[in-house]
Amino acid sequence: SIALHTTLTHLDNKNTYTRMLFVDFSSAFNAVIPSTLITKLGDLDINTTVCNWILDFLTNRPQHVKLNNSTSSTITLSTGVPQGCVLSPFLFSFFTYDCRPVYGSNAIIKFADDTMVIGLINDDDSEYREEVQCLATWCADNNLLLNSNKT
Repeated sequence: SIALHTTLTHLDNKNTYTRMLFVDFSSAFNAVIPSTLITKLGDLDINTTVCNWILDFLTNRPQHVKLNNSTSSTITLSTGVPQGCVLSPFLFSFFTYDCRPVYGSNAIIKFADDTMVIGLINDDDSEYREEVQCLATWCADNNLLLNSNKT
């Protein structure tokens, strides 16, 4: 609601407009690299014991699929955060904590794996365009792929 209020207040001024980009990441939860997440948690001064528990939780996870009376063979996963796990949205939020706007005229709003880039533009949208490029670079650096069909 803060983003909406800020945007509407900006639009009350003459000769202003707003750009919004709704971002969809391809398989966002599956793309989390546990070692990168642990580094970021350390940057946030999260307790080492908690970091080690999370790393243990996310690596070497057995997984199989059961459908009716059939069960697939078990595979071991060491990337991503588990789909449907109550911790996964929080862990993804920690993973993306450092995805922040470069310019004060822009905002990046995140909720779990949903992200929106808002540009409050007076007459030149170059800062907004650069912000979107910075987001694309951040995504590449953090193993996240922008889904261009949904973004």
